[in-house]
Amino acid sequence: MKKRAAVLCGAAVVVAGSFTAVPADASVPHPAAAAAPVAKPVWKKCATADYPTLQCASVKVPLDHARPEGTQITLALSRVPHTAKTYQGPLLVNPGGPGGSGLTLAGYVASALPKSVAAQYDVVGFDPRGVGKSRPALDCEPGYFKPVRPDTVPSTPALERAGLKRARGFAAACGTKYASLLPYMDTISAVQDMDSIRQALGARRINYFGYSYGTYLGSVYARLYPQRVRRLVLDSIVDPTGVWYDDNIAQDYAFNDRHRALMAWIAKYDATYKLGTDPEKVEAKWYAMRAALAKKPAGGKVGASELEDTFIPGGYYNGYWPYLAEAFAEYVNHKQTKALVDAYDNFAAIDASGDNGYSIYTSVQCRDASWPRGWDKWRDDTWEVYEKAPFMAWSNAWYNAPCAFWPTRGLRPVNIANGQLPPVLLFQATNDAATPYEGGVTVHRLLAGSSLVVEQGGGNHGITLSGNSCLDGYLSAYLATGKVPRGHGEADAVCRKSPDPKPLAANKAAATTARGSALHRLLGFRG
Repeated sequence: MKKRAAVLCGAAVVVAGSFTAVPADASVPHPAAAAAPVAKPVWKKCATADYPTLQCASVKVPLDHARPEGTQITLALSRVPHTAKTYQGPLLVNPGGPGGSGLTLAGYVASALPKSVAAQYDVVGFDPRGVGKSRPALDCEPGYFKPVRPDTVPSTPALERAGLKRARGFAAACGTKYASLLPYMDTISAVQDMDSIRQALGARRINYFGYSYGTYLGSVYARLYPQRVRRLVLDSIVDPTGVWYDDNIAQDYAFNDRHRALMAWIAKYDATYKLGTDPEKVEAKWYAMRAALAKKPAGGKVGASELEDTFIPGGYYNGYWPYLAEAFAEYVNHKQTKALVDAYDNFAAIDASGDNGYSIYTSVQCRDASWPRGWDKWRDDTWEVYEKAPFMAWSNAWYNAPCAFWPTRGLRPVNIANGQLPPVLLFQATNDAATPYEGGVTVHRLLAGSSLVVEQGGGNHGITLSGNSCLDGYLSAYLATGKVPRGHGEADAVCRKSPDPKPLAANKAAATTARGSALHRLLGFRG
């Protein structure tokens, strides 16, 4: 889930036999089958100020891997090459989504790891099929999230009709514009692309490091190509037993808890924000602000739906809390809208990730699994969630609603259970909203021999290489030596959470660490 890479929150592990190993109508290679030949990439400098050794290239792969001589598409690659004499092979990285670009992430990972570790790998980023600089890049309906949108909560029949019209229209636009591509926009096709990248790099095996939806991508790759996995790191883990409808419902509850954590944090700093010391009363003021914006959008730009877009990133990363709190306080206490509009401009783009990101998100998730096709179920389920967890329930439902009308039929999810892998390292925060904790536990059980490192009390999504030295120590040791912690019980190792931020007025430097902020902007949101 890139943007809404959600996960089944509290579900028991589903027995392996209840899932099909591969989609019945997807062209999946036998693990021993030879892939179609792929030309070696020609690397060229594409350095930036932050990543001066970054290189870029591209490779061509089949649109349909079952027809390798058919239509070809282009994947964009990036690389920070190894510099050490000890070379451990390519380390492919993915930021999630589906729909997230991985090109810049290669530079970030190479710079955030200890130099002695990063120097042993070619850190390779890639834009999955349809994403970013890969070609063709999908854009189903430009301006789909342009403000001001209808209120997400369909409190009147007219609002529900408006939401349905938008969702149907987006699905129809994708079907009309990309009829020949949509049947091949799915996780398994992206996994096959990854193996083509492996071949192009001349590697017998790959190392892989994925965040969020990237954990599902890595798990599926490992299921289909276990003999080609050398090391595997999964951070903020998608529960594969809930893809994708149940995952998103579970995410609603988790984000509501995370939003309430923000309200409690604001109440703790009442001397700064003057919104009250009772978290429930602070929350009531937030919903009153939402109701007011539904009637009169701030700056003609931030209505109720846009307010949700602005605050949802706070559920992914608490480094944004001080900025969101200031905007909230300015609006409530001083009737000023500029800070709120600025916050929308800064954070809503992270949540919505642009037309291309959303087009890929829907194309992959709607194709990956079967979604309810009757709107009555969506309506009933979402109102049930809304009664207990109103913060993101309807926003999330409409975000995924095109899947109810998608022009291609859904596949059956992959059973990622695997006993053929080398040691795998998993990272999960206990209060992660986007990929709730139970997903990490589930994958830990499904991947025999894996090790789970837990950030106790942490609520951020994407927890390694963002400032927690305990987590990063386990990551670095694994990439350097293959060593994983072995403990007893549910987790193999436990780290304390990173400290919560301070108000900007108290300590601007503590509000958002450079590393944490940079990583979370690269990861994007809703998955």
